Amino acid sequence: MKKIFAKDFLWGTATSAHQVEGNNINSDVWAEEYSEGSPYKEKSGDAVAHYRLYREDIKLMASLGLKVYRFSIEWARIEPEEGCYSKSEIEHYRDVLNCCINNRIIPMVTMHHFTSPRWLMRIGGWSNPNTADKFARYCEVVFKELGELIPYALTMNEANLPIMLHELFVNFNFIPPVGVEAKSWTAPGWRESAAKACGADIENYFTFHMASDEASIKIIKDAHLKAKRAIKKINPNTKVGLSLALPDVQFVKGGEEKAKEAWQKYFKQYLDAIKKDDFFGIQNYTREVYGEDGQIPLGKDIEVTGAGYEFYPEGLKGAIRKVGKDLSIPIIVTENGIATNNDERRIEFIKRAVKGVEACIEEGINVKGYIYWSTFDNYEWTFGYSMNFGVIGVNRKTQERIVKESARVLGKISKNNGLDEVN
Repeated sequence: MKKIFAKDFLWGTATSAHQVEGNNINSDVWAEEYSEGSPYKEKSGDAVAHYRLYREDIKLMASLGLKVYRFSIEWARIEPEEGCYSKSEIEHYRDVLNCCINNRIIPMVTMHHFTSPRWLMRIGGWSNPNTADKFARYCEVVFKELGELIPYALTMNEANLPIMLHELFVNFNFIPPVGVEAKSWTAPGWRESAAKACGADIENYFTFHMASDEASIKIIKDAHLKAKRAIKKINPNTKVGLSLALPDVQFVKGGEEKAKEAWQKYFKQYLDAIKKDDFFGIQNYTREVYGEDGQIPLGKDIEVTGAGYEFYPEGLKGAIRKVGKDLSIPIIVTENGIATNNDERRIEFIKRAVKGVEACIEEGINVKGYIYWSTFDNYEWTFGYSMNFGVIGVNRKTQERIVKESARVLGKISKNNGLDEVN
């Protein structure tokens, strides 16, 4: 039987530091969690204690047959105050990387996954053009220490998410991929409290999630390019990319222009920054369908996930196909997943999504990996711990790991390098 996936195809799972490590006290999001009137339903606290339990966790991933672990290095830990770099935190992440390598897990590192150091808010955050240089400097410090251990790096996670947040909140009150509620976009009161906690004022308080205007998008793209340059200068062998959150944008008759506008905002406006990268990270959870009046709300008969999305695993292949029309660089699925308490639906989602990737490869699209979100049931931002994306459950009272059948299925797909023989 013909093998669709290359021998070095990347099968794995993903996390982000703030959502699993716990006690990310020097970050802007931690300040938001504790702000007066905060929209966060729960505080992250110890999260799932991955900062302490990473060795056991990585060993568990390896035992399941997973080949890749995508995780983030936390800027707020590495540089808790501007220009002050924590040697102990660098050594922590060195051990995480070595633990991956020793367990034959390929590490894929995200340098920024939504959270920023509190001190960045004092100088305007992601509205300050100088932030691009400060981010690149942080990447340079990390790669001088750890670069030889990092074969794949994403500079930033879902650089376009602020646009999606703004569009979905303002127009539809839909839930975007990072679980943040609509009221948090338009209610400045709690942000004043968060700004104060960061030692900033409301005029300067500008987090990554707010970067949806033309000026801040330019800063985001500049930060990516400068960080990539810094990384490649130190370790040319590291493959560097950027990830974008991309629903499969579809349309019904009359919605062609609205769909085109959405794809331009979500993807095409970033082409100038990513077209020369080593790979592109695509992150897909569902589809968006447009009519002549804009995005069409979900009907009552549509199956929705715990995150409020349409259950539509075929969205991944649709998004990959669209990306493939404009990009010639390799594509890695750096996130794809479902929030559900029904693990049978998760297994169905994974199998259908992987089948879609298989179809794209057969069509000649250069897809190099599939990384599921998420490794664990973890902290989902303003929704706290109420959404379960993980293939591994966690008893947060004891921090015991509970392997779901979906983890075994994904591990079997990884070991078989495809869907063959996976029941």
